[in-house]
Amino acid sequence: MLAYTFKRLLLTLPTLLLVALIVFFMIRLIPGDPAQVLLGEGADQASLAALRESLGLDKSLPRQFLTWAGNALQGDLGRSIVSDEPVIALIIDRFQLTAVVVLVAVALATIIAVTAGLIAAWRRDSGIDVAVVGTASLVMAIPSFWLGLILLLVFGLKLGWLPVVGYVPFSESASEAVFYLVLPILTLTIIESGMLTRMMRSSAIDVLQLEYVTHARAKGLAERTVLARHVFPNAFAPTLTLVGLTLGHLLGGIAVTETVFTLPGLGRLMVDSILARDYPVVQGCLLFTAVIYVLVNLIVDLLYPFFDPRVTAQ
Repeated sequence: MLAYTFKRLLLTLPTLLLVALIVFFMIRLIPGDPAQVLLGEGADQASLAALRESLGLDKSLPRQFLTWAGNALQGDLGRSIVSDEPVIALIIDRFQLTAVVVLVAVALATIIAVTAGLIAAWRRDSGIDVAVVGTASLVMAIPSFWLGLILLLVFGLKLGWLPVVGYVPFSESASEAVFYLVLPILTLTIIESGMLTRMMRSSAIDVLQLEYVTHARAKGLAERTVLARHVFPNAFAPTLTLVGLTLGHLLGGIAVTETVFTLPGLGRLMVDSILARDYPVVQGCLLFTAVIYVLVNLIVDLLYPFFDPRVTAQ
């Protein structure tokens, strides 16, 4: 297992290098001059040149990249052009909120998807199956921002049960923070459960047709036992892969959801930094996202053999 893990980590290095190159040069394609954004339209050329020099923007692109990459390897992603705060501190601070929302939402969506998918596969072509598939398909077609706005309108404005705008950190009041996170988590749970349910149902249908399931039933095992011990472990393996992809994607920033619910998360930080031409923060966020994505999928690969005995970590 250790050799397999080490091998996978080595294979991620070229991926991260390629991502770093793409991120660095794509950021430079964004129209606008960071120095001009900071000093305003009325700034003179001398002031602009001095600020570009202090930010290192007067150097060639290859030299800028090598400097940034070398510092990144040491854990230094630079300082924000706008706030002058360390980028790594900004990312960690914003990522904590994003991680809480995403992890809770994906966990709930997985539980719902596994339960609904197994029942739909077990009752294939029945009314329950049609209802589950229809609901999952409908959920997959709903844009997250639209669902978020509807939930805000119903539970926030009409019923007044939950807050509509703002956020209270856990450090100030844990109970109030939970109230502010209910709707974002509910939105993501509903949106992500659709695809996971369809995947779980499809995998469970394939497993239910295998001979060892027929053998388990022939031994007189209850359907609940057959589903829990024989169908679920093997049917969940493909769904686990999708869960990993979903986690990696969402942990990189749920910009739309955070914007709708005015949450100061990682996605919101990235959007604000792009608008402000804050190169160090945007580069740091994207590189951090790539690292998270790779690590999440590595963890999924390591967990895969526990659910599918046909797969070995070699």
